[in-house]
Amino acid sequence: MVTVAGEGPVDRRVPGLAIDAVEPPDRQELEGAIADADLVVAENICSLPLNRAASQAVAAALRGRRAVLHHHDLPWQRPRLAATQGFPPDDPAWAHVTINELSRRQLVERHFAATTIYNCFDTDEPPGDRAKARAVVDDTDDERLLLQPTRAIARKNVPAGLALAEALDATYWILGPAEEGYGPELERLLARSKVRTIHGNPGLTGADLYAAADAVALPSTWEGFGNATVESAIHRRPLAVGDYPVARELAAFGFCWFPAHDPGPMRAWLEDPDPALLDDNQALARRHFSLDVLVDQLGRLLEANTRP
Repeated sequence: MVTVAGEGPVDRRVPGLAIDAVEPPDRQELEGAIADADLVVAENICSLPLNRAASQAVAAALRGRRAVLHHHDLPWQRPRLAATQGFPPDDPAWAHVTINELSRRQLVERHFAATTIYNCFDTDEPPGDRAKARAVVDDTDDERLLLQPTRAIARKNVPAGLALAEALDATYWILGPAEEGYGPELERLLARSKVRTIHGNPGLTGADLYAAADAVALPSTWEGFGNATVESAIHRRPLAVGDYPVARELAAFGFCWFPAHDPGPMRAWLEDPDPALLDDNQALARRHFSLDVLVDQLGRLLEANTRP
């Protein structure tokens, strides 16, 4: 497997593919980067017009080639992009794959054939180092810590995460960077918080981050999937979830979560934990969202998509 992107730790870089690239990717450079590939997986680049020139260049380079267009988000799911025309592009040689059934149905309504393959994870990842992670963020083990493992943008609903932390009397830790101009609002919210706040990841692994937490918050108003729904189950942490549409879809697998808008149930559980909830959630994650499940689903997709 070879990775290609405009930036970051990848095998081959084509600068014009970066989301903030000023110039479009060089056509010869792009085609050369994928020339020896038997199958190309386009990760969201042909889904949202965040760098329209790059999206169009990738679509042109893939015409007639066997490819999977992996859609995390689609333009009509974002208010500022809803009027965009021509996305996603299509070709008889391509397979469209979504990370949720909602998006698949929306594509079908727009006359695209699509398959849902949910995000999958290493469900046997060993537990992280709680003591190390707590020491890094200067939290003692008797302090309650609420982890929000998301970026800081409006739809991640930081105010709800902070309100939950305050109700639980917990340190609030949001991991990801502030994006889409949300930085000043995040600074204002954190400065006004009544509890201790932490922003960013000081080099800890995902397992360490979850080990450090007593509970996890995903209060988002929209997620294409919401990895914390499964990651919290793998790492045996209770989760408070916002009522975003795909969360309802994932909850149908049987997960037991707490409402992000009502701290009472989460607070009661933390005061008298029931390990059976964590056992059940972990078992569901292993049954439905493991890497073995992913391999099986991809195999069936590629067998069905045998067009050259």
